[in-house]
Amino acid sequence: MKNANSTFLYMKIANNIERQIIDGVLKLGDKLPSIRVLHKEYGVSVSTVQEAYYYLESKSLISSRPKSGYFVIHDKNCIFRSPKTTNPPQEKVSKDACDFFSNFYQNSRPQGVANFAWALPAPELLPVAKLKKSLHETIRVAADGGTNYDTIEGSVDLRRQIAQRTLLWGGNLSEKDLVITSGCINALSLAFMATTEPGDTIVVESPVYFGVLQLANQLGLNIIELPTCPIDGMDIDALRTTLEYKKVNAILVVANFNNPIGSIMPDKNKKELVKLSKQHQVPLIEDDIYGDLYFGKNRPSTCKYYDDSGLVIWCSSFSKTLAPGYRIGWVAPGRYLDKILKLKRYHSIATNSIFQNAIHNFLVNGRYDHHLRKLRTTFCSNSHKILRGIKKYFPEDTLVSNPKGGFLIWIELNVKVDTQKLHERANKYDIDFCPGRMFTLQNQYNNCLRLSFGMVWDEKVERALQKLGELANEMINEAEEIQVLSH
Repeated sequence: MKNANSTFLYMKIANNIERQIIDGVLKLGDKLPSIRVLHKEYGVSVSTVQEAYYYLESKSLISSRPKSGYFVIHDKNCIFRSPKTTNPPQEKVSKDACDFFSNFYQNSRPQGVANFAWALPAPELLPVAKLKKSLHETIRVAADGGTNYDTIEGSVDLRRQIAQRTLLWGGNLSEKDLVITSGCINALSLAFMATTEPGDTIVVESPVYFGVLQLANQLGLNIIELPTCPIDGMDIDALRTTLEYKKVNAILVVANFNNPIGSIMPDKNKKELVKLSKQHQVPLIEDDIYGDLYFGKNRPSTCKYYDDSGLVIWCSSFSKTLAPGYRIGWVAPGRYLDKILKLKRYHSIATNSIFQNAIHNFLVNGRYDHHLRKLRTTFCSNSHKILRGIKKYFPEDTLVSNPKGGFLIWIELNVKVDTQKLHERANKYDIDFCPGRMFTLQNQYNNCLRLSFGMVWDEKVERALQKLGELANEMINEAEEIQVLSH
């Protein structure tokens, strides 16, 4: 346990460096003194200096580069106003709105010059060679060559590995608490089917991942979209009021690095959310698929951490961090374990055993944490690159979220820019992104868009971002010219 003196010392070092960064003495890209240099200069332990640097990393002021040291990543000239807390209308909307999602998928081109649309890490950022090796070894040692069904629960070895990793956020799950699924969307689907029936009502953040809207539509569920802050996530007061006056059958939340808005719910809000769930006996479905992609020192906590009643259903997968195509996810169903096992038996029987065991082997060999560190470093660096690009190329009144993890960013443009029309223009230049209208069933977010920065950043990406900004500026100029002519 740290004593007060060591805490004071590391904060003193951190505050001194932070002040130099904010004042512009230390500029973007500058290398910081090594840990050993500061250890000698301040006459403190190496761990105290490390704590100071960890703290600065958590504030997205500096970043470490393997074998190179720590560098300033904060740009004082690249500060945006964040979008305001959303205020979704509550009128009913035709379920036909989901047709827009299908049309987008048909027209989207993942092989474009710059794909800002797909919420997936680029293959070049994944340990493909090591996964192939793990896959070959799995098939070689499998007695049946992987041809038989696995158990309904899924590989006990993989479940044990996932359970052990919950220690990172203070969890105490065991393999018996987990069920392997075919990706996170399958976990969410099982969770919805276990807790709701057609005609029931669920509460979600707004904007919300369009896959959830499609899923809820297919299951015949009504959706209430709640106000959501780009920084803190779902408005807890709005949820409290909704639970008091409306019949709600399930709550869905992405508490860590929300897709698409990038918010991270503070621990006190997570705790209050779980408390409300328990008070009203409404199951809370937690999509934690981006939780491991934090930019700071520690992995953020989960709503599941505060669950003492089994009402929180924790869902995640390896799709955003390791192997999207393997479709390996999981769910910790809490009190709904028997229901979810029965539903899985009806709908899929078992999950691919070869891919489960290949991922298990990868985790056992200790490669995963090393890979995650590299991936987080890349995404953190990309987040600063895309912010600088938006500042440089996009209209001056652009509002932007500032995610502290994941690889998605939410942008609110001038109301003169219809991002569905912007999408059509961008496609002509082989640029793809997600218009904001995709993330709601209401008529809103028409001037918003979501960009992914989960790629290898290069000149082509930079040029595409520049072109996208130019197109947005063109649309504003055109609208203003029409306005002048109409007078």
